[in-house]
Amino acid sequence: MRARSHVRLLVLATLVWFGFWLAGLPHYYRQYSTAVMIAFCVALVPAVAWLGVKVIGRRRAETRRTFAVWLAFYFTVPLVIYDYLYCGWYLGQGWRFLAAYWYLTIYYVIPWLVFVPIGAWLTRAPLSHGARNADS
Repeated sequence: MRARSHVRLLVLATLVWFGFWLAGLPHYYRQYSTAVMIAFCVALVPAVAWLGVKVIGRRRAETRRTFAVWLAFYFTVPLVIYDYLYCGWYLGQGWRFLAAYWYLTIYYVIPWLVFVPIGAWLTRAPLSHGARNADS
């Protein structure tokens, strides 16, 4: 992947985090019941998988696996850092935020469990609608 693609993924992940942060105000989703948050998390997985198939499927077959790993990386590692800075440092939770904000924590794992297998599957399975080069 080119440096420009890495920057684009980081910017996109940052914007997604910021959007979820804003949507979660005033208490970063803690104002909702556990049942609501479980339903939200469960409902989000198919959307994440669908977007993963769309985004990873646009890549050339030989780059899909690697891109899937980078996609998982950029949608977990920076988000952990941002959440630590907000919840851990600013709100004073420290690393306890991982348990207190469990609905965030599970999404530090889900992209790895979704994007990487999708990248492997799409590398093996030819897309019927064709793929275009999105390496730029």
